[in-house]
Amino acid sequence: MPRSDMASRMHPESARDSAIRQTGQVLVLGLLLVAAVSLAWLRFFSTSEVLSEKTRLVHGLDAAAYSGALVQARTLNFVAYLQRAQWAHQIAMAHLVTLGSWAHFGGMEAQRLARGNPPAHLIGLEFGPAHGQAYLAAAQAAGLEQQVRQGSALQQAYAAHETFVHDTTLALVETLAKELPERRLAMMRAVMAAQYPEDTEPSWTLELLHDDWPGFLHRQAPDAASLSWLASLAALYPFLGPRHYTARNPWPVSTRCPGLRHELRRRGDTRLDAGGRWEAGDTQSFHALRSNRWIGCYFREYAMGWAWLPAHERQVLADDHVQNPPDAFPDQAFWRWVQASAGWDLVGGQANPLANSYAVRDRQAWGARGLAGHYDVQQSSAAAGQARFVVQAHRTGAGGQRVRARSAAESHFSRPVERADGRHEHPNLFHPYWLARLASGLDDPSGD
Repeated sequence: MPRSDMASRMHPESARDSAIRQTGQVLVLGLLLVAAVSLAWLRFFSTSEVLSEKTRLVHGLDAAAYSGALVQARTLNFVAYLQRAQWAHQIAMAHLVTLGSWAHFGGMEAQRLARGNPPAHLIGLEFGPAHGQAYLAAAQAAGLEQQVRQGSALQQAYAAHETFVHDTTLALVETLAKELPERRLAMMRAVMAAQYPEDTEPSWTLELLHDDWPGFLHRQAPDAASLSWLASLAALYPFLGPRHYTARNPWPVSTRCPGLRHELRRRGDTRLDAGGRWEAGDTQSFHALRSNRWIGCYFREYAMGWAWLPAHERQVLADDHVQNPPDAFPDQAFWRWVQASAGWDLVGGQANPLANSYAVRDRQAWGARGLAGHYDVQQSSAAAGQARFVVQAHRTGAGGQRVRARSAAESHFSRPVERADGRHEHPNLFHPYWLARLASGLDDPSGD
Protein backbone atom coordinates (compact mmCIF):
# COMPACT_ATOMS: atom_id res chain seq x y z
CA MET A 1 0.00 0.00 0.00
CA PRO A 2 1.38 3.44 -0.87
CA ARG A 3 2.56 5.51 2.06
CA SER A 4 0.31 8.42 1.14
CA ASP A 5 -2.78 6.29 1.30
CA MET A 6 -1.67 4.88 4.56
CA ALA A 7 -1.15 8.47 5.91
CA SER A 8 -4.57 9.58 4.82
CA ARG A 9 -6.16 6.59 6.41
CA MET A 10 -4.20 7.14 9.58
CA HIS A 11 -4.95 11.01 9.61
CA PRO A 12 -8.35 11.73 7.87
CA GLU A 13 -8.77 15.20 9.46
CA SER A 14 -5.52 16.49 7.93
CA ALA A 15 -6.65 15.53 4.41
CA ARG A 16 -9.88 17.45 4.73
CA ASP A 17 -8.08 20.56 5.98
CA SER A 18 -5.71 20.46 3.01
CA ALA A 19 -8.59 20.28 0.53
CA ILE A 20 -10.32 23.22 2.18
CA ARG A 21 -7.15 25.29 1.99
CA GLN A 22 -6.80 24.56 -1.78
CA THR A 23 -10.45 25.57 -2.41
CA GLY A 24 -9.91 28.89 -0.60
CA GLN A 25 -6.95 29.72 -2.77
CA VAL A 26 -9.03 29.24 -5.95
CA LEU A 27 -11.76 31.49 -4.54
CA VAL A 28 -9.28 34.31 -4.01
CA LEU A 29 -8.06 33.99 -7.58
CA GLY A 30 -11.64 33.98 -8.79
CA LEU A 31 -12.46 37.14 -6.83
CA LEU A 32 -9.40 38.83 -8.26
CA LEU A 33 -10.46 37.81 -11.76
CA VAL A 34 -13.99 39.14 -11.18
CA ALA A 35 -12.58 42.43 -9.92
CA ALA A 36 -10.32 42.76 -12.95
CA VAL A 37 -13.20 42.00 -15.31
CA SER A 38 -15.37 44.51 -13.50
CA LEU A 39 -12.74 47.21 -13.77
CA ALA A 40 -12.27 46.46 -17.44
CA TRP A 41 -16.00 46.58 -18.01
CA LEU A 42 -16.31 49.86 -16.15
CA ARG A 43 -13.42 51.27 -18.16
CA PHE A 44 -14.99 50.04 -21.38
CA PHE A 45 -18.34 51.49 -20.37
CA SER A 46 -16.74 54.84 -19.52
CA THR A 47 -14.78 54.87 -22.78
CA SER A 48 -17.93 54.00 -24.70
CA GLU A 49 -19.77 56.88 -23.10
CA VAL A 50 -16.96 59.30 -23.96
CA LEU A 51 -16.79 57.97 -27.51
CA SER A 52 -20.55 58.29 -27.89
CA GLU A 53 -20.49 61.83 -26.55
CA LYS A 54 -17.57 62.71 -28.83
CA THR A 55 -19.28 61.22 -31.88
CA ARG A 56 -22.48 63.08 -31.15
CA LEU A 57 -20.59 66.33 -30.65
CA VAL A 58 -18.58 65.87 -33.86
CA HIS A 59 -21.71 65.19 -35.92
CA GLY A 60 -23.53 68.13 -34.43
CA LEU A 61 -20.57 70.47 -34.90
CA ASP A 62 -20.07 69.39 -38.52
CA ALA A 63 -23.73 70.10 -39.23
CA ALA A 64 -23.44 73.46 -37.49
CA ALA A 65 -20.27 74.41 -39.38
CA TYR A 66 -21.79 73.43 -42.72
CA SER A 67 -24.90 75.49 -41.90
CA GLY A 68 -22.69 78.46 -41.06
CA ALA A 69 -20.87 78.10 -44.38
CA LEU A 70 -24.24 77.90 -46.11
CA VAL A 71 -25.31 81.19 -44.52
CA GLN A 72 -22.03 82.66 -45.71
CA ALA A 73 -22.45 81.34 -49.27
CA ARG A 74 -26.02 82.61 -49.49
CA THR A 75 -24.88 86.03 -48.33
CA LEU A 76 -22.22 86.14 -51.04
CA ASN A 77 -24.75 85.05 -53.66
CA PHE A 78 -27.22 87.69 -52.47
CA VAL A 79 -24.50 90.33 -52.77
CA ALA A 80 -23.82 89.09 -56.31
CA TYR A 81 -27.49 89.38 -57.25
CA LEU A 82 -27.70 92.77 -55.57
CA GLN A 83 -24.73 94.12 -57.50
CA ARG A 84 -26.07 92.72 -60.75
CA ALA A 85 -29.24 94.67 -59.96
CA GLN A 86 -27.05 97.71 -59.34
CA TRP A 87 -25.67 97.48 -62.89
CA ALA A 88 -29.16 96.88 -64.23
CA HIS A 89 -30.21 100.15 -62.62
CA GLN A 90 -27.27 101.84 -64.35
CA ILE A 91 -28.63 100.58 -67.67
CA ALA A 92 -32.11 101.74 -66.69
CA MET A 93 -30.67 105.21 -66.09
CA ALA A 94 -29.21 105.16 -69.60
CA HIS A 95 -32.66 104.29 -70.98
CA LEU A 96 -34.27 107.11 -69.00
CA VAL A 97 -31.73 109.65 -70.25
CA THR A 98 -32.33 108.46 -73.81
CA LEU A 99 -36.08 108.55 -73.33
CA GLY A 100 -35.77 112.07 -71.93
CA SER A 101 -33.78 113.14 -74.97
CA TRP A 102 -36.41 111.66 -77.27
CA ALA A 103 -39.22 113.39 -75.36
CA HIS A 104 -37.50 116.78 -75.58
CA PHE A 105 -36.65 116.18 -79.22
CA GLY A 106 -40.27 115.29 -80.00
CA GLY A 107 -41.58 118.40 -78.26
CA MET A 108 -39.21 120.67 -80.19
CA GLU A 109 -40.05 118.98 -83.49
CA ALA A 110 -43.76 119.50 -82.78
CA GLN A 111 -43.10 123.22 -82.36
CA ARG A 112 -41.21 123.41 -85.67
CA LEU A 113 -43.97 121.49 -87.40
CA ALA A 114 -46.56 123.93 -86.07
CA ARG A 115 -44.50 126.84 -87.41
CA GLY A 116 -44.08 125.15 -90.80
CA ASN A 117 -40.35 125.67 -90.70
CA PRO A 118 -39.78 123.58 -92.69
CA PRO A 119 -43.27 122.55 -93.90
CA ALA A 120 -44.22 118.87 -93.78
CA HIS A 121 -45.26 118.73 -97.44
CA LEU A 122 -41.77 119.86 -98.49
CA ILE A 123 -40.14 117.05 -96.48
CA GLY A 124 -42.52 114.55 -98.04
CA LEU A 125 -41.87 115.92 -101.55
CA GLU A 126 -38.09 115.88 -101.25
CA PHE A 127 -37.55 112.63 -99.30
CA GLY A 128 -40.69 110.59 -99.82
CA PRO A 129 -44.07 110.23 -98.11
CA ALA A 130 -42.70 108.10 -95.26
CA HIS A 131 -40.50 110.95 -94.09
CA GLY A 132 -43.34 113.41 -94.50
CA GLN A 133 -45.66 111.22 -92.41
CA ALA A 134 -43.00 110.82 -89.75
CA TYR A 135 -42.62 114.58 -89.52
CA LEU A 136 -46.40 115.03 -89.26
CA ALA A 137 -46.49 112.46 -86.45
CA ALA A 138 -44.44 114.85 -84.35
CA ALA A 139 -47.66 116.76 -83.69
CA GLN A 140 -48.58 114.02 -81.20
CA ALA A 141 -45.45 114.83 -79.19
CA ALA A 142 -46.48 118.43 -78.46
CA GLY A 143 -45.63 119.33 -74.88
CA LEU A 144 -43.42 116.33 -74.23
CA GLU A 145 -40.46 118.61 -73.59
CA GLN A 146 -42.08 119.41 -70.23
CA GLN A 147 -41.47 115.80 -69.15
CA VAL A 148 -37.74 116.43 -69.03
CA ARG A 149 -37.60 119.35 -66.65
CA GLN A 150 -36.53 119.09 -63.01
CA GLY A 151 -39.28 117.48 -60.95
CA SER A 152 -40.85 115.71 -63.90
CA ALA A 153 -41.79 112.03 -63.74
CA LEU A 154 -38.81 111.04 -65.86
CA GLN A 155 -36.38 113.03 -63.76
CA GLN A 156 -37.77 111.61 -60.52
CA ALA A 157 -37.52 108.07 -61.86
CA TYR A 158 -33.91 108.75 -62.81
CA ALA A 159 -33.19 110.10 -59.32
CA ALA A 160 -34.77 107.01 -57.73
CA HIS A 161 -32.52 104.71 -59.76
CA GLU A 162 -29.48 106.73 -58.79
CA THR A 163 -30.43 106.56 -55.12
CA PHE A 164 -30.63 102.78 -55.36
CA VAL A 165 -27.26 102.60 -57.12
CA HIS A 166 -25.32 104.92 -54.83
CA ASP A 167 -27.06 104.64 -51.49
CA THR A 168 -29.31 101.62 -51.11
CA THR A 169 -27.05 99.00 -52.70
CA LEU A 170 -23.81 99.95 -51.03
CA ALA A 171 -25.43 100.43 -47.62
CA LEU A 172 -27.11 97.03 -47.85
CA VAL A 173 -23.88 95.27 -48.84
CA GLU A 174 -22.05 96.94 -45.97
CA THR A 175 -24.77 95.82 -43.55
CA LEU A 176 -24.69 92.24 -44.84
CA ALA A 177 -20.91 92.07 -44.53
CA LYS A 178 -20.94 93.54 -41.03
CA GLU A 179 -23.72 91.31 -39.68
CA LEU A 180 -22.61 88.06 -41.33
CA PRO A 181 -20.46 86.77 -38.41
CA GLU A 182 -23.32 87.16 -35.94
CA ARG A 183 -25.90 85.59 -38.27
CA ARG A 184 -23.51 82.72 -39.00
CA LEU A 185 -22.94 82.12 -35.30
CA ALA A 186 -26.67 82.26 -34.60
CA MET A 187 -27.26 79.57 -37.22
CA MET A 188 -24.56 77.33 -35.76
CA ARG A 189 -26.04 77.73 -32.29
CA ALA A 190 -29.48 76.82 -33.58
CA VAL A 191 -28.14 73.63 -35.17
CA MET A 192 -26.28 72.68 -31.99
CA ALA A 193 -29.43 73.25 -29.95
CA ALA A 194 -31.31 70.91 -32.28
CA GLN A 195 -28.57 68.31 -31.75
CA TYR A 196 -29.20 68.39 -27.98
CA PRO A 197 -32.96 68.86 -27.58
CA GLU A 198 -32.85 67.51 -24.02
CA ASP A 199 -30.84 70.52 -22.79
CA THR A 200 -32.80 73.09 -20.87
CA GLU A 201 -29.65 75.19 -20.89
CA PRO A 202 -26.87 74.72 -23.45
CA SER A 203 -24.38 72.12 -22.26
CA TRP A 204 -21.94 73.15 -24.96
CA THR A 205 -19.95 76.21 -25.94
CA LEU A 206 -18.74 77.34 -29.37
CA GLU A 207 -15.45 79.07 -30.05
CA LEU A 208 -14.28 80.48 -33.39
CA LEU A 209 -10.63 79.60 -33.90
CA HIS A 210 -10.10 80.94 -37.43
CA ASP A 211 -12.15 83.12 -39.76
CA ASP A 212 -11.38 84.40 -43.29
CA TRP A 213 -14.44 86.67 -43.38
CA PRO A 214 -12.90 89.87 -41.92
CA GLY A 215 -11.30 91.54 -44.92
CA PHE A 216 -12.70 89.00 -47.38
CA LEU A 217 -14.69 91.73 -49.17
CA HIS A 218 -13.41 95.13 -50.15
CA ARG A 219 -15.00 98.17 -51.72
CA GLN A 220 -13.62 99.00 -55.13
CA ALA A 221 -13.84 102.44 -56.70
CA PRO A 222 -14.99 102.77 -60.32
CA ASP A 223 -12.18 102.25 -62.79
CA ALA A 224 -11.63 102.00 -66.53
CA ALA A 225 -12.59 98.33 -66.53
CA SER A 226 -15.92 99.15 -64.86
CA LEU A 227 -16.68 101.86 -67.42
CA SER A 228 -15.77 99.53 -70.28
CA TRP A 229 -18.00 96.78 -68.93
CA LEU A 230 -20.93 99.16 -68.45
CA ALA A 231 -20.50 100.44 -72.00
CA SER A 232 -20.46 96.87 -73.31
CA LEU A 233 -23.71 96.16 -71.43
CA ALA A 234 -25.31 99.26 -72.94
CA ALA A 235 -24.26 98.08 -76.41
CA LEU A 236 -26.65 95.13 -76.03
CA TYR A 237 -29.65 97.49 -76.27
CA PRO A 238 -30.45 98.98 -79.69
CA PHE A 239 -32.43 101.77 -78.01
CA LEU A 240 -29.15 103.08 -76.61
CA GLY A 241 -27.24 102.78 -79.86
CA PRO A 242 -26.34 105.53 -82.33
CA ARG A 243 -29.28 107.16 -84.07
CA HIS A 244 -27.62 108.38 -87.25
CA TYR A 245 -29.42 108.50 -90.57
CA THR A 246 -29.13 110.61 -93.71
CA ALA A 247 -31.70 110.79 -96.53
CA ARG A 248 -31.09 112.55 -99.86
CA ASN A 249 -33.48 113.55 -102.60
CA PRO A 250 -32.88 111.62 -105.86
CA TRP A 251 -32.70 114.45 -108.43
CA PRO A 252 -30.13 117.21 -109.09
CA VAL A 253 -30.78 120.51 -107.35
CA SER A 254 -28.18 122.96 -108.72
CA THR A 255 -26.19 123.10 -111.94
CA ARG A 256 -23.24 124.48 -109.96
CA CYS A 257 -23.06 121.29 -107.86
CA PRO A 258 -24.83 118.47 -109.72
CA GLY A 259 -23.43 115.82 -107.40
CA LEU A 260 -25.01 117.28 -104.27
CA ARG A 261 -28.56 116.80 -103.03
CA HIS A 262 -30.86 118.11 -100.34
CA GLU A 263 -30.22 116.17 -97.12
CA LEU A 264 -32.30 115.16 -94.14
CA ARG A 265 -29.87 114.41 -91.32
CA ARG A 266 -30.89 112.59 -88.17
CA ARG A 267 -28.22 112.45 -85.51
CA GLY A 268 -28.30 111.10 -81.97
CA ASP A 269 -26.54 108.88 -79.48
CA THR A 270 -26.26 107.96 -75.81
CA ARG A 271 -22.82 108.20 -74.25
CA LEU A 272 -21.03 107.40 -71.01
CA ASP A 273 -18.53 110.02 -69.89
CA ALA A 274 -15.28 109.38 -68.03
CA GLY A 275 -17.04 109.78 -64.68
CA GLY A 276 -19.65 107.14 -65.44
CA ARG A 277 -22.47 109.64 -66.12
CA TRP A 278 -24.90 109.19 -68.99
CA GLU A 279 -25.67 111.83 -71.58
CA ALA A 280 -27.96 111.70 -74.60
CA GLY A 281 -28.61 114.02 -77.51
CA ASP A 282 -30.83 113.99 -80.60
CA THR A 283 -31.11 116.38 -83.52
CA GLN A 284 -32.68 116.44 -86.96
CA SER A 285 -32.25 119.08 -89.65
CA PHE A 286 -33.23 119.70 -93.24
CA HIS A 287 -30.15 120.84 -95.14
CA ALA A 288 -31.36 122.63 -98.26
CA LEU A 289 -28.80 122.83 -101.03
CA ARG A 290 -28.24 126.43 -102.12
CA SER A 291 -25.69 128.26 -104.27
CA ASN A 292 -24.63 131.82 -105.00
CA ARG A 293 -21.83 133.67 -106.76
CA TRP A 294 -20.01 134.54 -103.55
CA ILE A 295 -19.39 131.12 -101.97
CA GLY A 296 -20.84 128.72 -104.53
CA CYS A 297 -22.77 125.69 -103.25
CA TYR A 298 -23.64 125.36 -99.59
CA PHE A 299 -26.21 123.77 -97.29
CA ARG A 300 -28.71 125.98 -95.53
CA GLU A 301 -29.70 124.19 -92.28
CA TYR A 302 -33.28 124.22 -91.03
CA ALA A 303 -33.35 122.74 -87.54
CA MET A 304 -36.39 120.47 -87.14
CA GLY A 305 -35.82 118.99 -83.68
CA TRP A 306 -33.19 118.96 -80.96
CA ALA A 307 -32.44 117.79 -77.44
CA TRP A 308 -29.46 117.35 -75.17
CA LEU A 309 -29.36 115.92 -71.67
CA PRO A 310 -25.75 116.46 -70.58
CA ALA A 311 -24.00 114.35 -67.98
CA HIS A 312 -23.64 117.42 -65.75
CA GLU A 313 -24.46 121.10 -65.90
CA ARG A 314 -20.94 122.27 -66.82
CA GLN A 315 -20.42 119.78 -69.62
CA VAL A 316 -19.45 121.16 -73.03
CA LEU A 317 -20.93 119.54 -76.13
CA ALA A 318 -18.19 118.06 -78.27
CA ASP A 319 -20.05 118.51 -81.57
CA ASP A 320 -20.06 121.75 -83.57
CA HIS A 321 -22.24 124.44 -82.02
CA VAL A 322 -22.31 128.05 -80.87
CA GLN A 323 -23.66 129.74 -77.79
CA ASN A 324 -26.87 131.77 -78.03
CA PRO A 325 -27.82 131.05 -81.66
CA PRO A 326 -30.51 133.21 -83.31
CA ASP A 327 -33.98 131.71 -83.68
CA ALA A 328 -34.26 133.00 -87.25
CA PHE A 329 -32.24 134.90 -89.85
CA PRO A 330 -34.51 137.68 -91.13
CA ASP A 331 -31.85 140.35 -91.45
CA GLN A 332 -28.77 138.35 -92.40
CA ALA A 333 -28.24 135.46 -94.75
CA PHE A 334 -27.57 132.15 -93.04
CA TRP A 335 -24.23 131.67 -94.78
CA ARG A 336 -23.03 135.16 -93.83
CA TRP A 337 -23.91 134.51 -90.15
CA VAL A 338 -22.02 131.21 -90.26
CA GLN A 339 -18.95 132.90 -91.73
CA ALA A 340 -19.05 135.64 -89.14
CA SER A 341 -20.00 133.73 -86.01
CA ALA A 342 -19.58 129.98 -86.39
CA GLY A 343 -17.11 128.99 -89.08
CA TRP A 344 -18.89 125.72 -89.89
CA ASP A 345 -18.20 123.71 -93.02
CA LEU A 346 -21.37 124.31 -95.03
CA VAL A 347 -20.45 121.84 -97.79
CA GLY A 348 -18.55 118.92 -96.35
CA GLY A 349 -20.00 118.92 -92.84
CA GLN A 350 -22.11 115.94 -91.73
CA ALA A 351 -23.52 117.22 -88.42
CA ASN A 352 -26.45 119.44 -87.47
CA PRO A 353 -24.55 122.37 -85.91
CA LEU A 354 -27.49 124.77 -85.73
CA ALA A 355 -29.70 122.14 -84.10
CA ASN A 356 -26.81 121.33 -81.78
CA SER A 357 -26.66 124.99 -80.78
CA TYR A 358 -30.37 125.01 -79.95
CA ALA A 359 -29.90 121.78 -77.98
CA VAL A 360 -27.13 123.36 -75.91
CA ARG A 361 -29.26 126.43 -75.31
CA ASP A 362 -32.26 124.36 -74.14
CA ARG A 363 -30.31 121.60 -72.38
CA GLN A 364 -31.80 119.86 -69.35
CA ALA A 365 -29.21 118.51 -66.93
CA TRP A 366 -30.65 116.05 -64.41
CA GLY A 367 -27.50 115.86 -62.35
CA ALA A 368 -25.71 112.61 -61.65
CA ARG A 369 -23.08 111.28 -59.29
CA GLY A 370 -21.54 109.00 -61.87
CA LEU A 371 -20.68 105.35 -61.71
CA ALA A 372 -20.97 103.92 -58.20
CA GLY A 373 -18.37 101.73 -56.56
CA HIS A 374 -18.91 98.06 -55.84
CA TYR A 375 -17.70 95.27 -53.61
CA ASP A 376 -15.48 92.44 -54.71
CA VAL A 377 -13.31 89.69 -53.26
CA GLN A 378 -9.84 90.62 -52.07
CA GLN A 379 -7.15 89.53 -54.51
CA SER A 380 -5.50 87.23 -51.96
CA SER A 381 -8.85 85.65 -51.15
CA ALA A 382 -9.78 85.44 -54.82
CA ALA A 383 -6.66 83.39 -55.48
CA ALA A 384 -7.75 80.87 -52.84
CA GLY A 385 -11.34 81.06 -53.96
CA GLN A 386 -12.81 80.39 -50.55
CA ALA A 387 -13.86 81.93 -47.24
CA ARG A 388 -12.95 79.41 -44.55
CA PHE A 389 -13.53 79.27 -40.80
CA VAL A 390 -12.71 76.80 -38.01
CA VAL A 391 -15.00 76.35 -35.00
CA GLN A 392 -14.45 74.42 -31.77
CA ALA A 393 -17.07 73.05 -29.37
CA HIS A 394 -16.79 71.93 -25.73
CA ARG A 395 -19.42 69.87 -23.93
CA THR A 396 -19.80 68.23 -20.53
CA GLY A 397 -22.02 65.14 -20.72
CA ALA A 398 -24.58 63.92 -18.17
CA GLY A 399 -21.98 61.60 -16.67
CA GLY A 400 -19.45 64.39 -16.30
CA GLN A 401 -17.52 63.47 -19.42
CA ARG A 402 -15.91 66.55 -20.98
CA VAL A 403 -15.31 66.30 -24.72
CA ARG A 404 -14.09 68.67 -27.37
CA ALA A 405 -14.33 68.72 -31.19
CA ARG A 406 -13.31 70.94 -34.06
CA SER A 407 -14.79 71.43 -37.50
CA ALA A 408 -13.93 73.56 -40.52
CA ALA A 409 -16.19 74.74 -43.33
CA GLU A 410 -15.91 77.15 -46.22
CA SER A 411 -17.80 78.96 -48.92
CA HIS A 412 -16.14 78.48 -52.29
CA PHE A 413 -16.69 79.82 -55.81
CA SER A 414 -17.54 77.19 -58.41
CA ARG A 415 -19.08 77.76 -61.83
CA PRO A 416 -21.79 75.20 -62.69
CA VAL A 417 -20.48 75.03 -66.26
CA GLU A 418 -17.33 76.23 -67.94
CA ARG A 419 -17.26 79.62 -69.63
CA ALA A 420 -18.12 79.67 -73.31
CA ASP A 421 -14.79 81.32 -74.10
CA GLY A 422 -12.90 78.65 -72.15
CA ARG A 423 -11.23 81.18 -69.87
CA HIS A 424 -10.81 80.76 -66.13
CA GLU A 425 -13.04 82.97 -64.02
CA HIS A 426 -11.76 84.26 -60.71
CA PRO A 427 -14.09 84.29 -57.71
CA ASN A 428 -16.16 87.46 -57.80
CA LEU A 429 -19.27 89.12 -56.44
CA PHE A 430 -21.12 89.45 -59.74
CA HIS A 431 -21.85 85.78 -60.38
CA PRO A 432 -23.86 83.89 -57.74
CA TYR A 433 -21.76 80.72 -57.87
CA TRP A 434 -20.86 80.43 -54.19
CA LEU A 435 -21.37 77.04 -52.52
CA ALA A 436 -20.82 75.62 -49.02
CA ARG A 437 -18.86 72.57 -47.95
CA LEU A 438 -16.96 71.12 -45.01
CA ALA A 439 -13.22 71.66 -45.23
CA SER A 440 -10.20 69.88 -43.90
CA GLY A 441 -10.01 71.22 -40.37
CA LEU A 442 -7.30 71.30 -37.77
CA ASP A 443 -6.56 68.01 -36.01
CA ASP A 444 -7.85 67.90 -32.47
CA PRO A 445 -4.65 67.79 -30.38
CA SER A 446 -6.38 66.89 -27.14
CA GLY A 447 -7.07 63.31 -28.09
CA ASP A 448 -10.19 63.26 -25.90
